Amino acid sequence: MANQEKRTPKKGTFADVRLPVFRKYIFPGTRFKMILLGGGAALVVLTYALFNILFQKASFISNGPLTSNHANFEEECVSCHAPGDFPGSLAAVTNERCSSCHEKYGDKLGVYTYAAHYIYRSDNFDRLRSNPHERQCYVCHAEHQGRENRLTDVSDKECLVCHRDERNPHFSSFNDGHPQFEFVRTSRPEQTNLRFPHIMHIEEIQKKEGLIDIEQACLYCHKPQADGKNFQPISFDESCDACHLTTTDKTPFLPVKSGRSIGVETMSSIRAREGARALWAFYTNENEFRVQGAVMQKGPLHHEDPWVMENLALLRKELYPDLGIAELLKSTGDVPSYEVRKLYVEAVKTLRSYADGLRSRPEPEIQRELLLIGRQLDKVEETLRDPYASLDDTKFLLSTTVENPRLSTDDKNQILRVVDNLTKPCQKCHSLSHATILRVRADQKTLRRAEFNHRAHILQRRCLECHTAIPFAEFVGSKARPTEAQDNAGIQNIPSIETCQQCHTAENGSNACITCHEFHPNKNQRSNLLLYLH
Repeated sequence: MANQEKRTPKKGTFADVRLPVFRKYIFPGTRFKMILLGGGAALVVLTYALFNILFQKASFISNGPLTSNHANFEEECVSCHAPGDFPGSLAAVTNERCSSCHEKYGDKLGVYTYAAHYIYRSDNFDRLRSNPHERQCYVCHAEHQGRENRLTDVSDKECLVCHRDERNPHFSSFNDGHPQFEFVRTSRPEQTNLRFPHIMHIEEIQKKEGLIDIEQACLYCHKPQADGKNFQPISFDESCDACHLTTTDKTPFLPVKSGRSIGVETMSSIRAREGARALWAFYTNENEFRVQGAVMQKGPLHHEDPWVMENLALLRKELYPDLGIAELLKSTGDVPSYEVRKLYVEAVKTLRSYADGLRSRPEPEIQRELLLIGRQLDKVEETLRDPYASLDDTKFLLSTTVENPRLSTDDKNQILRVVDNLTKPCQKCHSLSHATILRVRADQKTLRRAEFNHRAHILQRRCLECHTAIPFAEFVGSKARPTEAQDNAGIQNIPSIETCQQCHTAENGSNACITCHEFHPNKNQRSNLLLYLH
């Protein structure tokens, strides 16, 4: 017995560090038994999966119920999924499958594409165009999360894949690293091309309407849209007509053009041209004019008064004979490049009005010309509907127009004096350049890459708690007057990001990217958004 114990050493410790060793060896089961059990389990799962696919509409392998948007497709997986590589399997949903329902037929823009996002919303357009992180729709819009899931609720982490990079590595949320609004960073005033002191007008409206509340006076001109989200563009007829260009407004007496002399044209000379541009003259009241020898006066005046605009165009033509299509505009064509489409639309509309004015003419040659003109305008309008069409914005720039070299210095000065007197009533509000009224920006487009809903905010704060750039409280009702730098139409009276961050935090109002930004432009607003195409 003693010899047996000597032949069987007892296990105790291992190596020099004396680690304890388990007293019995562990022997695995036979390999055949393991293969048999694993294969049997796999066969059971595969059998049920096949039964589920063939007779239970794949409820076993589905990731979960669809959202309410796609609930009608829940039993028809192939509506979104293409067949996979193996029998009974399904491939991931592709962008092409999504586009088959969500894109308009023949829409070259592709509202639901990365291209649309870059064009409409990106701050760093050129850089992000080459970003490699273009992914399939389903990566951001996760399905099979239940009926109450909203596909449009995209998390911030998906946005930050592109919008957090080496230039802005610490950007993590609206309250942490979000860039300051661009108009604040650049301190760029709005190019309204309008002379407008707010405080003086507030006081006049309060007096006229018997208002005490400053904000009520603001709403006299800033009229909310029907949904309360934004405001309607400022309109002369809606907001200014009651006080400006009344029956007492007249032009000064102006020299009448005779032969080669410089001056304005009378109604009789305009009507004698019988062109499409002169049709308005046959419906104008002769009693609005006073002629005294070699001078004449127009009054009362109307906004965009056709007689004033026609004579202004004729005088401008003498100064700049090679205006081209810029002659078709009522005001200057110096606009940001993303608004050049608007200028072409206005020019086409003017040509259409000229053509319509000649349709009653019986001459066959005129009717043939009108037919050709109509076809050409149709082609131009078709081009304008293409958001990727290349449009030349230099065709409307008066700043590059060459003056008439045949005019003497005295003649140029005489024309400019007549232009100045002709537009004297207009210059109370408008500015002139190159004998043309500068285009008014009636609707601010400051936050072009974000959405803002005034109705959702008005219950939280009053207007002047956020819009503080113009010192209304300091000057309204006071004898002191603000300087032009303190109160003018170009002031961006919009809060900076710090004001918004007071409420939009993770604890209070939402601070998610999709609160203010949309990846896809609103398909219902597509016609308006085309104005901002680069």
